[in-house]
Amino acid sequence: MPQLAYWADRQPDKIAAHFPETDEAISYGRLYARARQVAHWLVGLGLQPGDGIALLLENRPEFLEIAEATRLAGLYYTPLSIHLRPHEVAYVLQDSGAKLLIASPALAQLAQDLVAEGAVGDRPRYALAEGIPGYAGYEAGVASQDPAAPLPERPVGREFLYSSGTTGLPKGIRRPLIAYADRDAPEWDMTWKAFYGFGEDTVYLCPAPLYHAAPNRYVYRTLTEGGSVVVLKKFDPAQALSAIERFRITHSQWVPTMFVRMLALPEAVRRAHDLSSHRTAIHAAAPCPPAVKRAIIDWWGPILWEYYAGSEGIGTTVISPQDWLRKPGSVGRPVNGVAVHITGEDGAELPPGRTGTIRFSGAPRFAYHNAPDKTAACYDARGWATLGDLGWLDEDGFLFLSDRRADLILSGGVNLYPAEIEAVLAQHPDVSEVAVVGVPHAEMGEQVHAVVVPRGGAALDAAALDGWCRDRLAGPKRPRSWEVAEELPRSEAGKLLRRILKERYLPAG
Repeated sequence: MPQLAYWADRQPDKIAAHFPETDEAISYGRLYARARQVAHWLVGLGLQPGDGIALLLENRPEFLEIAEATRLAGLYYTPLSIHLRPHEVAYVLQDSGAKLLIASPALAQLAQDLVAEGAVGDRPRYALAEGIPGYAGYEAGVASQDPAAPLPERPVGREFLYSSGTTGLPKGIRRPLIAYADRDAPEWDMTWKAFYGFGEDTVYLCPAPLYHAAPNRYVYRTLTEGGSVVVLKKFDPAQALSAIERFRITHSQWVPTMFVRMLALPEAVRRAHDLSSHRTAIHAAAPCPPAVKRAIIDWWGPILWEYYAGSEGIGTTVISPQDWLRKPGSVGRPVNGVAVHITGEDGAELPPGRTGTIRFSGAPRFAYHNAPDKTAACYDARGWATLGDLGWLDEDGFLFLSDRRADLILSGGVNLYPAEIEAVLAQHPDVSEVAVVGVPHAEMGEQVHAVVVPRGGAALDAAALDGWCRDRLAGPKRPRSWEVAEELPRSEAGKLLRRILKERYLPAG
């Protein structure tokens, strides 16, 4: 019996998902019945096991029912980021082979622009609720389906996600479907249950878009455990704290930018909410400045877990709040039987304390969809896989991140690590966020440029920042140019988009 079906039968009236901004709530019984209707509709459209559909949706109840419907119908679903550019959407639709597109009226302008610019092509397209001009009606097709009618015994469908594209076009990660006979088999990676304690009493807060891997999967995992999810339409620091109190949130997941914005709230707002139900907070996606993480732990208590992983599933490290307080800045040790290795330019494994390429061994092999060269580049001759990140291990086997190889600054023949420079600047009392990139320089090849976001309206000037760095960084590592900005370019998952910064400083022409 599919796991959602189990809970729909056992606790049909329990709320599976709350959507606070629209004051909507959907029970397990209702969610599963709707998913069965959608599955019948998709099968009736002629979609075969292994076919895919694409979704252009904000966080809303239909996202969950369609995702579950694809599992029942043996299909893939690919959520599209609403921040992708039309040519990127066209690429994902073409690369994924999606047979149809389902869009939300809240994104009507984007949906129509994609059609006008040819990104959708001749695929059938459907719109939810009140509809979108040029799109067929989703509800009309679904409402006529009988949820009690038997469905064909197909493989279990799943998500087909694309990377965020921080260094180029998004890359698809298309995993095999699960055979119908194995539909109740446990996942290979059970970190979410073994370390974070997800269960039937979990109330999980999702403040991030469901089209990203981590929120998408953690919402699904909560539902398969019989818990409840609270899905915010978008992140707002005060509303997130209010939701923790209102719904008695037990588990949550964040990115560091969210921490920064919550810490920036007035003290009276921060202290106005009862957060006592909150027992596990998880964060990942981007490095968190130690000062920011320590401030959250001081506020919330030692409930903050961190993991390092990627959508590729090549390996995961986890660190508990207690271990992090002993080893600030670490992202933990590997779990699920995998091993982590640090290798040099020649591929040889490096000893503790030496920075090199982070590689994992022992995880199931993955492949980028339609990209054998990119897949091959992730593996070495031993089958050890990398996401392209750099880091080092301490004597106890705890991993510390440095940078992505693509982000290294080569200045006068010296490799400089932006993360090291950013860590120093992040400690400045008037700096909220910082990004360091290499910019072209005629003599040195590149030089260090820092973009800083002031904390709470503080006045920052280059001389003061340079003095701060002079006392803490060796000469080649100190920024040679500065920029004060209101915010840094980030993806919706909180990842810094360094390529956007770098593009500003490329020579014209």
